[in-house]
Amino acid sequence: MIPYQVIEKKSQGFALKETEIREFVLGYSNGLIPDYQMSALLMAIFIKGMTSDETLDLTRVMLESGERMDFSGSPGFVADKHSTGGVGDKVSILLAPILAVLGIHVPMISGRGLGHSGGTLDKLESIPGFNVNLGLQEWKDLVLSQGLGLIGQTGTICPADKKIYALRDVTATVRSIPLISASIMSKKIAEGIQGLVLDVKTGNGAFMQTLTDSRLLANSLVSIGTGYGIKTTALITDMNQPLGLAIGNWFEIEESVRGLQGNGPADLMDVTYALGAEILRMADPKLSQDEAVEMQKKTVADGSAFEKLKKITELQGGNPKVLDELEKYPKARFQTTIRSTQSGYLSGIDTMSLGFAGIQLGAGRKIISDRIDHSSGMYIHCKLGDKMGVGDEMLTLYSEDEDKLRSVEEQISAGFTFTETTPELPPLIVERIT
Repeated sequence: MIPYQVIEKKSQGFALKETEIREFVLGYSNGLIPDYQMSALLMAIFIKGMTSDETLDLTRVMLESGERMDFSGSPGFVADKHSTGGVGDKVSILLAPILAVLGIHVPMISGRGLGHSGGTLDKLESIPGFNVNLGLQEWKDLVLSQGLGLIGQTGTICPADKKIYALRDVTATVRSIPLISASIMSKKIAEGIQGLVLDVKTGNGAFMQTLTDSRLLANSLVSIGTGYGIKTTALITDMNQPLGLAIGNWFEIEESVRGLQGNGPADLMDVTYALGAEILRMADPKLSQDEAVEMQKKTVADGSAFEKLKKITELQGGNPKVLDELEKYPKARFQTTIRSTQSGYLSGIDTMSLGFAGIQLGAGRKIISDRIDHSSGMYIHCKLGDKMGVGDEMLTLYSEDEDKLRSVEEQISAGFTFTETTPELPPLIVERIT
């Protein structure tokens, strides 16, 4: 296999053979193919796409590049949730402890920030000491004993995907249905789960911005999951505005804690409960939707889900006290509030630009080696449909770099649009796909 020939073949729109995908991906994973050639192939795939057979081959190669977990001896239903990425999406941090309290075993392998979208691992690491790099046996023991373990990809779980994932983040090759599908599903299959619910975002803050593309992605993911014998459903959810009110790593941990304490934003909690209901009903098909939602709400009301988050934080090396004392977390040195310059009903938010603004402030990476500032981020003070007056607060931005704060401030204001009449709001849960 000559890498140049594979890149040229895909760039001309031809389907790759399984052997070509295997040799190229494993060659890159093993250091035999350089970044620039893998970047070229990723861009060719991004532009020309892949057939369903190619996508399955890519998933299989990534999966077989490492180990697969075995939870067949687990006393409870083993399941996970995954989001295709958005802005302010911190559902995993709420849902995993809720499900664990309800007897679901959640072996969650999460990712870091990708493009404009924040990463669960980066958020967890804003908790001082939280270790997302557990060994596989330690992680498995935690899942079996506590119902939950939150880690990133190890060197032995889909290592080919781990290396490619980091490259996609900085080469603008994220929004590709075959690349997203193979990356997500190889990791999920490797977890050894019985059930999977997928949160496929749609709208101007999602990787798939049209409902048509979101449906294509959802169907691709569900098809791969069911093909591997996993109970799989997908909810297409709205991402035309940030989910919740917080953007940025610690900011989203803080909002997650408040959600588990019963004070979370309504949209965040509704999406969390809807996704959780899917898994609970996989485990017990006799449950109604309302019953599955009420079970989750009870774990919030009685504090058990929050206690589970604190317990898992402690067992993974983090300091659970910071979750009880949110106000004591170090704040960024600089902050500024953006106010409305016009009146009317908020009818549009450039959600993706807010995600990239978070990166500019220091909450994400421009290049692979960038370090994240967990104290950078923003709080949103308005949602679509709100009636605004001149001077009303829209966002408060935080950063350790005052120059970055000023440059972002100028960019963001143009991303809000207003109408004189109440706008029609998109539904939060757009569609369910099985």
